[in-house]
Amino acid sequence: MLSVSLLDIIAVVWFLVAWTIYASVINHFAGSGRSLSSAMDFQRHQWMHTMARRDLRMIDTGIMSGLQNGTAFFASTSLLAIGGSFALLNATDRIYGVLNDIALIQPAPRGLFELKAIGLMLIFGYAFFQFGWSYRLFNYASILVGATPASAHAGEADSIAAADRAAVFTITAGRHFNHGLRAFFFAVGYLGWFINAWMLIATTTLVFSVQLYRQFFSPSARSVIAAALKGRS
Repeated sequence: MLSVSLLDIIAVVWFLVAWTIYASVINHFAGSGRSLSSAMDFQRHQWMHTMARRDLRMIDTGIMSGLQNGTAFFASTSLLAIGGSFALLNATDRIYGVLNDIALIQPAPRGLFELKAIGLMLIFGYAFFQFGWSYRLFNYASILVGATPASAHAGEADSIAAADRAAVFTITAGRHFNHGLRAFFFAVGYLGWFINAWMLIATTTLVFSVQLYRQFFSPSARSVIAAALKGRS
């Protein structure tokens, strides 16, 4: 029979609340240029309009290929992580033996341990779907880049509309990629639950704080946010 303590429930609720708050904050600032993600969306839009004015677009196709390869790598990594979670379920007895040898860690009941492994599997499953859709959108965006009229028509309405379409697909693909990475980052925090509920609270808070710092206060964020706000003014 599954036994879950009140502290475990509180820790899991805090994990879900922290993830939701972070996602809500990022969505709130989307399009404003005041966070790292939204500022990079502005740069993607600029990239597509710069691409429309270029005669030779090997640079753009090279960048797109790199984005696709990076997304494919993380999608493959997600599948490996899902397989690792299945292996974690199959190796419960061995892991219990290791935890019993560590005096500072009290092993969770077997049913709760298996529930934790299933939760980890679901996080990586969510990440895979985000990366998979991002990869497909980058593929569509590369087609839209190829469909953009030549630079001689850069000022025409059809060319501007084509660049806007490519920008929308690139921005959307980047956002889904970010969702997948977010799942990976919070999965690191989730690993704290395999030690105990207090550790889950601590690791979740750490991941949440680091992610907010990177989005709004890191040197890289400040540099692109300043450029985005200047471009919007």
